[in-house]
Amino acid sequence: MTRKTLFITGASTGIGAATARAAVEHGWNVGLFARSEDKLATLCDELGAHALALPGDATSLEDQETAMARLAEHFGDVDAAFANAGTGLSAAGTRQGDPEEWEAMIRLNVMGVLWTAKAASAYFVKNRGHLLLTGSAAGRTHIKGSVYSASKWFVHGYAGNLAEEFREWGARVTVIAPGMVDTPFFEEAKPDKLKPEDVARSVIFALGADPRANVREVFVMPVN
Repeated sequence: MTRKTLFITGASTGIGAATARAAVEHGWNVGLFARSEDKLATLCDELGAHALALPGDATSLEDQETAMARLAEHFGDVDAAFANAGTGLSAAGTRQGDPEEWEAMIRLNVMGVLWTAKAASAYFVKNRGHLLLTGSAAGRTHIKGSVYSASKWFVHGYAGNLAEEFREWGARVTVIAPGMVDTPFFEEAKPDKLKPEDVARSVIFALGADPRANVREVFVMPVN
């Protein structure tokens, strides 16, 4: 069976790296997109011939378009994309929040997602592809003063709107909405929370749905 190809942003660590491992195990090629060239190279060495390192900045449409073009040239197409790159804030709330941090977060959590969708749409309009986005439990509830939560509300709303647009081409859209995950996103370890591998399995589940079915949201929470 011919391997399909998945483009992943934020692929060097955490959910992105775990998804890359799971995807290769389940028969996919992967394009690993992130700013950290060293970490991408290490992960590519681990995954072998079915992975391609694509250093770049998710806040740049040009970088994402160039990376997807390289991936398509290398493996033949871009069949799915996972807009996973994201960041949080060091100061919570509006009064205490840092406007420069807000701008940096919006560039990644909002504009970076838009750029992945825009770049991938050029392939999906032809191949009935699949776009996945990392949302959050924080994007399904109101959290006192949280600008981060609001950025994830955007992801959830945009994913639904994209699903309506992409279905015109037979393409699919899924938002993956985890609760707290034990990743480098947090300064302190969260050993009793979800692991990146739990989220990666959710991605594989959505990708593996019958082509007639679009799993529009996977909402996964830690038991504790």
